[in-house]
Amino acid sequence: MPGRVEGKVALVTGGASGLGAASVRMLVREGARVAITDLNEAGGQALAKELGEAVRFWRLDVTREEDWISVVDAVLATFGRLDVVVNNAGMGIAKDVETLSLQEWRLVHAVNGDGVFLGCKHGIRAMRQCGARGSIINMSSVAGLVGVAGFPAYSSAKGGVRLLTKSVALHCAQKGYGIRCNSIHPVYVDTPMVTQLASLTGDEAKARERMAKSIPLGRLGHPDEVAYAVVYLASDESSLMTGSELVLDGGTTAQ
Repeated sequence: MPGRVEGKVALVTGGASGLGAASVRMLVREGARVAITDLNEAGGQALAKELGEAVRFWRLDVTREEDWISVVDAVLATFGRLDVVVNNAGMGIAKDVETLSLQEWRLVHAVNGDGVFLGCKHGIRAMRQCGARGSIINMSSVAGLVGVAGFPAYSSAKGGVRLLTKSVALHCAQKGYGIRCNSIHPVYVDTPMVTQLASLTGDEAKARERMAKSIPLGRLGHPDEVAYAVVYLASDESSLMTGSELVLDGGTTAQ
């Protein structure tokens, strides 16, 4: 049986670790060729070596438009097409609205907001250039659906990703491009980012336990559970789905 994304070419930002690496592995397993992009060159190169000829690594700072232009052009030159962009790169700062600095606010929005905007913009350019009917997948968060007191910048930026996604989806539909755009909204997932967040409390084990208890299903998510959603949105199985949010929150927003 052919893979679910057989013959497609995908670009994944933040692809060296966490949700990005899980998505890269699953896209390759399902038949795609993948451009891994990240600031983490060692991690990205190691993953590319692990997965072999189906992947290539490029260093990409998602906040720099010149990086996007050069990397997207290199992907087209290397693979000949671009069908899927996964705007996964992101960051957060655990400070409330009174302690967060303006510089920190701008940094979080640059990575989580500007980076996704640029990925949409240059993803559309590349897909149109090669005649692909594409899929843009924007990694938001459950924090983009509900407020989180200790993460105002992260919540704001991820909420912006949700509505940017809808705007891009409608634009592409009205233009008749055949390019879809959807967002994914995970709850806490067992990744290095969550581990780092938990360790900031001084008692990582208790922090992880609190996170799990805050989720109705009573556990953290697994990276592959998000990667399955990425493959679904990248595949033709989701061909009627655009401008939507895929919520993977263990029941959190149902409360």
